[in-house]
Amino acid sequence: MPIAEEPSFMRHLPILILIILLTAGAPLSASELIEKNSPHAVATVVARLTTAIEDAGATVFAIIDHTAGARSVGIDLPAAQVLVFGNPRLGTPAMQDNIRTGLDLPLRVLVYSDENGDTKVAYHAPDELAEDHQLPADSAYLRKMTGALDKLTTLAAE
Repeated sequence: MPIAEEPSFMRHLPILILIILLTAGAPLSASELIEKNSPHAVATVVARLTTAIEDAGATVFAIIDHTAGARSVGIDLPAAQVLVFGNPRLGTPAMQDNIRTGLDLPLRVLVYSDENGDTKVAYHAPDELAEDHQLPADSAYLRKMTGALDKLTTLAAE
């Protein structure tokens, strides 16, 4: 009897993308969602945000194009991209306080086109990490993350 071959990851990629897309509308945790408006197209805001992040000395680890993923499985989705980025100088102290903080780090920002075609920049407030992971609410790293996200997203959205 022949042994069945293990299916490759690529064979299951469309299913994985579909699962991600179907769960994208699932209720968010108690985290505060901060949204900003932008007069620019999604791609422009993503490029501006990437530059701002790199100029600030942080690293962009990934840009996830949800629209391209949807398109690859024949599904329409308005423009939506997530930037995953961080700086170990800020994230590591949080993880030293609670290693499970790594579930929410690196930071993420979603840039998307809403149902009216308006561009939005959205992210979870970093101070919610304190509640979710029992971190010191008055920690310097949370203040720095909050300030950095506000500054970077404002620069990109303007």
